[in-house]
Amino acid sequence: MLRRIELEVLATVDPGDTISELATKLDHSESYLSRAVGDLVEKGLVYTERDGRRKRVVPSDARAVELYRDLVRQHSHIEFPELLTGKALEVLYYLDQPRTVSEIADRSDNYRNTVNRVLKRFRDRGLVGTDDGRYDFNADFDRLHEFARELAHHLHRHRLEAVAPKGTILWEDYDEFLAQAETEIDAEGFHETGLARFAAFELQFLLTGHRYYFYSEDLDAVSPAELCCHTLLIDDGSRHRSYCLLLLSHVDVDEADLRAQAAKYGLEDEIDALLRYLETHGEVDDDRLPEWKEFQELAADYEVPLPQ
Repeated sequence: MLRRIELEVLATVDPGDTISELATKLDHSESYLSRAVGDLVEKGLVYTERDGRRKRVVPSDARAVELYRDLVRQHSHIEFPELLTGKALEVLYYLDQPRTVSEIADRSDNYRNTVNRVLKRFRDRGLVGTDDGRYDFNADFDRLHEFARELAHHLHRHRLEAVAPKGTILWEDYDEFLAQAETEIDAEGFHETGLARFAAFELQFLLTGHRYYFYSEDLDAVSPAELCCHTLLIDDGSRHRSYCLLLLSHVDVDEADLRAQAAKYGLEDEIDALLRYLETHGEVDDDRLPEWKEFQELAADYEVPLPQ
């Protein structure tokens, strides 16, 4: 997320420092510092001001920058730029409550050895401790989690605003997010989802003025299982639940994959209710699900065969 040199700049820069002054402070070449500052500017974490031929660097007022610089000031004996490289920020992002190595590995989709190695670095410096196999922060170092969260959110917002200035983030984790936009987004990493995506599975619905996109660098296209979850995150009312039921009836969706996606998005109960509804032909006590006869009529309208 941030390279060591970028973390060093954020920790060290005094508002108005020139590239030359930063290079002297950090003992790096001016060209190296200039590239690092440029990367931070692109991420909206610092900005630069022209002063004649010199360029002055100013930290942005992003909450993540404020949190990080406060941590550095209050714990000047800790080498945060060294500590927070690699997978560290991702591990800290998911340490929102006491968790085992396995729980963090599952949530972050990392190997247990990777998570263990990161947490050992923090434990050796007294920033985290363990109780009954669960890691948690010592003292006020839970602000490291807050910093990781704020930084990820800031970078997501910055990325979204670059392609959709009026966009809204509906759900996010460390490296992915679901967004609502007023206009079409045609940019790398953004995948259309929501009702418009149903057309790819031969289900055409009346669309609203909003467009929905899922940002992920690892995804080729939104799968039916992911689409079902995104649809519920966008609107978990009866109409969208009915559309999800149509999708699950029309497309062969692996149940294990669907439940895994539901766990990722915190929708286990909602997805379980949909699956039980289809399995029992509507014998589920939930006001947001249609009567079975009503759903049969909807399925017939969309030419979706239902099991007898």
